[in-house]
Amino acid sequence: MKSLDELRARLDVLDRQLLELVAERQAISTDIAAVKRSTGQSTRDFRREREVLLKARRDAEALGVSPALAESILQSLIRGSLTTQERSRVSAQGRGSGRSALVIGGRGKMGRWMADFLASQGFRVVIADPAGELAGYEWRADWQADPLDEDLVVVAAPLKISGQILAALAARRPQGVVFDIGSLKTPLRAGLAALRDAGVRVTSVHPMFGPDTELLSGRHVIFIDLGVPEALEEARSLFASTMADLVVMSLDEHDRLIAFVLGLSHALNIAFFTALAESGEAAPRLARMSSTTFDAQLDVATRVAGESPELYYEIQSLNDYGEDSLQALSLAVERLHRAVREHDPQAFTEMMRRGQEYLQVRKAARETAA
Repeated sequence: MKSLDELRARLDVLDRQLLELVAERQAISTDIAAVKRSTGQSTRDFRREREVLLKARRDAEALGVSPALAESILQSLIRGSLTTQERSRVSAQGRGSGRSALVIGGRGKMGRWMADFLASQGFRVVIADPAGELAGYEWRADWQADPLDEDLVVVAAPLKISGQILAALAARRPQGVVFDIGSLKTPLRAGLAALRDAGVRVTSVHPMFGPDTELLSGRHVIFIDLGVPEALEEARSLFASTMADLVVMSLDEHDRLIAFVLGLSHALNIAFFTALAESGEAAPRLARMSSTTFDAQLDVATRVAGESPELYYEIQSLNDYGEDSLQALSLAVERLHRAVREHDPQAFTEMMRRGQEYLQVRKAARETAA
C-alpha cells in the first residue's frame, strides 16, 4: 500500500494536469470566439451548453463519477469559457480605439469596473478622484480643472455627490457623451435634466451587477431614455458586444421597479439579520443548526450585511417610490403574522398559492427572454 504522502503527491500531479487541461480549454475558447465573430454567431449557444452538460452526465455515470459533480464542473468550465469569449469580443469591438474617457469617481468599486471595461475596448481612460491614483491609469485629483475634452464622461461617485457633479458638468457643457452609473436616479434627476437642457449629449446607465462580476450573460444593464437618442445609442453600443440584456426605460419606471428589485430585497435581508441579532439566540448556538432554506437566506443576508450602509440607506431613503416597497413588505409580514396568530390555514395557504403563481409567471418570462 502506498503511503499517504505518495498518494497526496499523485493528487498534486493530477491537479496540475487538470489545470493544464483547463488552460488548453480556455485557449480554444479564444479561438472559438474569433470564429463566432467572423461568422456573426452569438457568443452564447444554450443548445450547445445543454448538449455538453448531458454528455458530461452520461460520461460521468459510465466512469463511476457522480453525474451531479460532473455537471457542476462543466458548468464552471462553460462559465469560464464564456467569460473568455465575452472579453475577447469586447476587446475586438474596439469601440474606444483612439478615443478617451474620463471616469469621475474611478477609485470606487464600480468606477474601477467601468475604467477596466472601457480600457478593454481601447479607450484612453483618465481617473478623476480625490481619493488618489488608480494603478495603470492617468489620474487627476480635481476633474474641475480638466478641460473636459474627452469623448466620454462617466460619473461613478456616490449618489448625492453624483447629483452635484452632474449639475456642475451642465455648467461646463462637455462635448462628449455624459452618463452616470448610479443605482438610483431620483437624486440625479435635477442634474440629468440640467445637462439635457444645456444641450449636452446625456443619458443614464445602471449596470445591474456588482464590481466582482466577470461574465455579463444573464445580467442586465438599464439605460434611461432622457430624450437624447445619440447619447442613448452611444451608451448602449459600449455593451453591445457583451452578453448582457440591454433594457431601455424611463427614469420614473426605473426607480419604481428598483424600489422592489433592490429596495425590497435589501430591506428583507436587513430585517432578517436584525431579527436574528435581536432574537436573544446566541450566534454560536444557531451556527450548530442548519437547514437548506436558512443557510441559503443566511448566505444572501451575509453579503448584504457586508455592503455599504451609506449606499443602502440612500437606495431606501432617496427613492421617490421607496415607500411603496417598504409598505408592501410591512403589509405582507402583518398578513403572515395574522394568519398564524389567528390559526387561519386558509389565509396562509392563499399567500403561498399567490406567491407560487407569481413566481411561475416570472420564471416563464425569464425563460422566454433567454
